[in-house]
Amino acid sequence: MPYVNIRITREGATAEQKAALIQGVTHLLMEVLGKNPQTTVVVIDEIETDNWGIGGQSVTELRKSRL
Repeated sequence: MPYVNIRITREGATAEQKAALIQGVTHLLMEVLGKNPQTTVVVIDEIETDNWGIGGQSVTELRKSRL
C-alpha cells in the first residue's frame, strides 16, 4: 500500500487542484510502479507560511522581502 504525503504552503489551493494532485499521484504510481490505485493513499498537508522555513527565515518573511 503506497503512502504519499504532499506538503504545500496554505495559500488557497482549491479543492479541484488538490483532487488533481491526488488523482495524478495515484495514476503515476500505477503507471510507473504498477501499484493498485485502490490501495494508494495520498495525504495533502497544508502548512502555514509562518511554519515553513527556508534558509533561516519563514516563507512569510521571505515573501515580504521580495515585494
